[in-house]
Amino acid sequence: METQTSANNWAELLSQWQAMGQQWTHWWSRGEASPMPVAAPPLEIGNAALAVLAPTAAWIDPAAAAELTERYNRRFEALWQRAIAGKVSPTADGAHAAVPDRRFGAKEWREHPYFTWLRDAYLLYADYVRELAALAQGDPESRKRVRFLARQYADAIAPSNFLATNPEALKLAIESGGATIARGLANLIGDAQRGRIAMTDESAFEVGGNLALSPGSVVFRNELIELIQYAPATAEVYKRPLLLVPPCINKYYILDLRPENSFVRHVVGAGHTAFMISWRNIPPELGHLTWDDYLEQGVLQAIGVAREISRSRIINALGFCVGGTLLACSLAVLAARREHPVASATFLTTMLDFADPGEIGVYVSHEYLAARESALLAGARVHGSELANAFASLRPNELVWNYVVSNYLKGKTPPPFDLLYWNSDSANLPGPMYAYYLRNMYLDNRLREPRALTMCGEPIDLSRIAMPSYVYASREDHIVPWRSAYRTIELVRGDVSFVLGASGHIAGVVNPPQKKRRNFWTNALLTDDPDEWLAQAQSHPGSWWPDWTEWLVEHAGARRPAPTREGSARHRPLAPAPGVYVLEKVA
Repeated sequence: METQTSANNWAELLSQWQAMGQQWTHWWSRGEASPMPVAAPPLEIGNAALAVLAPTAAWIDPAAAAELTERYNRRFEALWQRAIAGKVSPTADGAHAAVPDRRFGAKEWREHPYFTWLRDAYLLYADYVRELAALAQGDPESRKRVRFLARQYADAIAPSNFLATNPEALKLAIESGGATIARGLANLIGDAQRGRIAMTDESAFEVGGNLALSPGSVVFRNELIELIQYAPATAEVYKRPLLLVPPCINKYYILDLRPENSFVRHVVGAGHTAFMISWRNIPPELGHLTWDDYLEQGVLQAIGVAREISRSRIINALGFCVGGTLLACSLAVLAARREHPVASATFLTTMLDFADPGEIGVYVSHEYLAARESALLAGARVHGSELANAFASLRPNELVWNYVVSNYLKGKTPPPFDLLYWNSDSANLPGPMYAYYLRNMYLDNRLREPRALTMCGEPIDLSRIAMPSYVYASREDHIVPWRSAYRTIELVRGDVSFVLGASGHIAGVVNPPQKKRRNFWTNALLTDDPDEWLAQAQSHPGSWWPDWTEWLVEHAGARRPAPTREGSARHRPLAPAPGVYVLEKVA
């Protein structure tokens, strides 16, 4: 049995959000003086949300809710009176004057009295919903889920999300004679068939055409991975190669996008021999693979092949996101076997301590896993689109509603953007591997406990990873909170360098130095408190890549003539990069 978010389910979910928003629009557009308690009593809304998320673990104190409702009713009455008097303005309520909101950037939201009032009324009500959720009592996880739902709800019902209350969309529809509505409907149908919202013009990109162009060869292949060796870009290379372990949820070419923002090109340009794992997009017949399979057939196999081809007893390794978690587990297995083939480890936006997984944790609970675990352990796959939609929902205004408005209400085609194309090119995971990951790391947080887990027949202890480590986190990361990534310094031994970059999970990592964008922070003094570390850290302009490259050179060994071809007598090239697995589209 497959586990997936079908196109019908996705369309139904979107329809439900739209229906809620249309109902809200109906309340507020009637022009009643106090529509909140009349149209939908706030306390009932709060308790309904709690019933959906945590029916027995959270509640709202009626007296506190009543006080909050009365306070917001007074604020709405004042807003309504100003509207009647014709005094509604961008700063009418005062609470949102200094907060720019791209949803309401068009001049009509500021200059047309009805749309100005609609905007201000919505922002006031959204604040009310969030404050109501903040009153929820109960265990921490239940309260977190309630707050998350409140934000989702408040974002979903924004008047900008619906044709009847979006002045920009209405204007375009009139000017085009309805053509934008027809195009928007066609976009909606196409997205429903794909099961996801198009965030970029997907026709503008092709893997191997204008993405993943770094020259190289597939030098090893099994049922789970292809291993790519990249051609050298310098006359001499460092003796110890670098193995790159990308996340298995998406395709590897996030680290090899276009030539101007390719991390791989940066690596080989600095004189390193680079090997890349290309994870399989799991077909039905591989749904049985386990976490141990990803270690043995994936990372550990790749380490062995990279050592053999490079004729180097020791290599360096880098893991990105869950690729970093897989790398750390593999290194712990090797340490338990008293094998030490890796000289240094780099962890990019990686969690090893899952005590605070961030908002993604609202989707993971023991109840959720119990409902799916039997199917997952029986070989059901987790489809990449399901995970991609979950990640997008963590930033709904930027990654969901922005495209709903643009694609469907305005009938536009999103512009080409390589990062978002990669984001939509997700990969499936095998059920047993996924269930193990959720239970032992996200739910029980056992990876951080010495010898609490056994992998590949070995008891795991991260403290036995005794080597220099470079730990990178992104400050606005919504998938791996930077403070959680910081906890890696407490779990591994050896000389650890922690670097914090600006921006988010992907854009913070893919930040080539040529563009001279963003900044990063360093502080050699690793304190127990990550906020204390940041307060004393030094900010540097531009990309963190050169800082990492300088660090890696210390562990790369002597230089020697670059190889004239990829592979070896035992591991002959099987196909040119980008390989075969990265091109597979598996339903």
